[in-house]
Amino acid sequence: MSSRLVGVGVGPGDPELVTVKGVNALRAAEVVVVPVMDTGERGRAEATVLHYVAAEKVVRVVFALNERSDRARREAAWDAAGERVAALLRAHGSVAFATIGDPNVYSTFTYLAQTVAELVPEVAVETVPGITAMQDLAARSGAVLTEGTEPLTLVPVTAGAAVLKDALNGPGTVVAYKFGRQAREVAEALRDSGRIEDAVWGSALGLPEESIRPAGELDGAPLPYLSTLIAPARRTGGRGGKL
Repeated sequence: MSSRLVGVGVGPGDPELVTVKGVNALRAAEVVVVPVMDTGERGRAEATVLHYVAAEKVVRVVFALNERSDRARREAAWDAAGERVAALLRAHGSVAFATIGDPNVYSTFTYLAQTVAELVPEVAVETVPGITAMQDLAARSGAVLTEGTEPLTLVPVTAGAAVLKDALNGPGTVVAYKFGRQAREVAEALRDSGRIEDAVWGSALGLPEESIRPAGELDGAPLPYLSTLIAPARRTGGRGGKL
């Protein structure tokens, strides 16, 4: 029988936002892998998983998640993690990998699955979708992501503020991920595009330290790295104006 690797989205941090299918996948796996920074502290994925499975079933695997500049070091960490998970698959056959958000949206699982598939060619790779930070922020803040024919643009600000500026000058709602370290540039882009008034940002969603604020309050001070921004579409014409 082939081994099975399942990427399970466990949401932004609130354990109540893990889907029933996600919980079942975590419990069905023989081992649940959680990514850990090379500094060793417990991450959101691990904290969420421990609400649903016993600690002895959880295996912490180090990723250089805080490494942005040294590509060689980052890829070496991915390779080591892939080899660790491949060994777990050979020993157990069924492994779940818990990732915050969704495993197909800016997730570490993508890199892991590619590496493991090369090491264990017979592995069956599956994913279980998870609630994303933009969905959670929209629900908690009351921001509407899309209406009618509006497009939705998702931008990782790690790609540079220029990418965000281009998106803000286009139509529809713009969501920015991972913008905490460039909060000043993001605030400037929102003001320059005339879209700061209705925009909202949030961090640590569903956790005790949760913060949700109007983007107009951004003062340039650094924010948590995993901060999320929603700049809703410009809407005129009343209800259903863009149908």
